[in-house]
Amino acid sequence: MRTAILLVSILTSSLLLTNITKISFAQETKKTDDPALVAPPINTHPGKEYADKTRLFQGIPGIERATNGRLWALWYAGGTGEGELNYVVLVTSDDDGKTWSAPKLVIDPPGPVRAYDPAIWHDPSGRLWLFWAQSYRWWDGRSGVWAITTEESDKENPKWSQPRRICNGIMMNKPTVLSNGDWLLPVAIWDQKAKDSIEHRFDLPKERGGNIFISKDNGNSFQLQGQTKVPQRTFDEHMIVERKDKSLWTLVRTKYGIGETFSEDGGKIWSKGSASSIPHINARFFIRRLKSGNLLLVRHNPENRKTRRDLTAYLSTDDGKTWQGGLLLDERPGVSYPDGVQSEDGTIYLIYDYSRTGDKKILMATFKEEDVLAGKPVSGKVRKRILVNQATGQKK
Repeated sequence: MRTAILLVSILTSSLLLTNITKISFAQETKKTDDPALVAPPINTHPGKEYADKTRLFQGIPGIERATNGRLWALWYAGGTGEGELNYVVLVTSDDDGKTWSAPKLVIDPPGPVRAYDPAIWHDPSGRLWLFWAQSYRWWDGRSGVWAITTEESDKENPKWSQPRRICNGIMMNKPTVLSNGDWLLPVAIWDQKAKDSIEHRFDLPKERGGNIFISKDNGNSFQLQGQTKVPQRTFDEHMIVERKDKSLWTLVRTKYGIGETFSEDGGKIWSKGSASSIPHINARFFIRRLKSGNLLLVRHNPENRKTRRDLTAYLSTDDGKTWQGGLLLDERPGVSYPDGVQSEDGTIYLIYDYSRTGDKKILMATFKEEDVLAGKPVSGKVRKRILVNQATGQKK
C-alpha cells in the first residue's frame, strides 16, 4: 500500500459506501415533483428548432465508432451558454467523417432543466451507451447521470432504450473497463456554488468529489466504489487508467492543470491527491489506453498555462512515467475538450470544439501512433480540422 494513502481516506470511503445503495439499471424512475428527476423525451426526429442556424452556442463533444466504421458524435448546445436551455445533440457519419448528418437525436428536458456534459461509449459487448448529465438550471448541487443504449450502432437510425438515471453527479468522460471485466465510471459532484440559492437545491458534502462508480454485471447495476479528492480540483472531469501492475491512476482537472491520485485495491481507497508532472491548464484533457498497450494523452501545450490552445497528442510506453512525440492537432486559441476512440486498424479519431460562441465548430482529427511519435504526419492517416458541425445562429 502506498504511504500516501491516509487513514482518513479509508474512513471517508467506508462512510460513503455505507450510505450509497446499489442502483439497478433496470429499475424504473419513480414519479417525482422534481423536474430534474423526470426522464426526458428521446427525440429521434428533431425539428427545425434544432437546426444549425438556431444554435448560438455549442461544445463539449464526444465520439465513438461502430465496428462497420460508422462514426457517432455528440455535444451539447442551446441558449447562449451554459444554462437551463442546454440540450444534447447526436449526429453520425458513414463515410469516415467526410460528411455528417443533421441531428439524429436530441435530448432536451422540458422546463428549467438542462441536459449537458454528454459522453458516448461502446461497452465490451458492442452496445453503444449515450450518457448525459441532467440538472435543475445550471447546477442544483446534485445533478444526475442518465443513459440510453442501443444494440444497433452500425445503423443510421438505431432503436434506443428508455432513459435510466444511474446516480447523482456528472460523467462526461468514457468509462474504463478493467482487466477483470469490471467497469469504472468517473462521476463528479462539483464543489462549485450555484448562481443563486433557488437553483442550488441540494447540499451533498459527503458526495462531493471525483467519485468512482463500479459495475460488476455489465451495466445492469452500479454502486459507489470510492472517491478521489485532489486539492484545487475544479469540475473534476477525471479519467481513470488501469496500469499494467493492476493499480489505478486517476487524473483530475485542477485550477493549476492536472492532479493525480492512485489506488491499489480496485478504486476503493485512493491516495492523497497531488499535482501531477504533466503540464496543462485548467481545462479538460484526454487519456486512453490504446490497442498497442501504450497510453495516448491529448492536452494543451501552452507556454503560459492560461490559454486553451496548441492541442497536442503524446504517447507513453511506460504507463505514464514519460511521454514521447508531440503531434500538434490545432494551434489556435479556443480549441478545447478532446475526446477520442481508436479503430481496429489503429487510426485514432479525436474530436474537440472550437470557439463555442464564435465560430461554434465541432472538429475532428485522425492520426496513428507513428504520427504522434514522429511529431508530424508519416502514416498517411493524418487529417486535421475536419468539420463535424458548425452552428450558425446569431443573436438578434
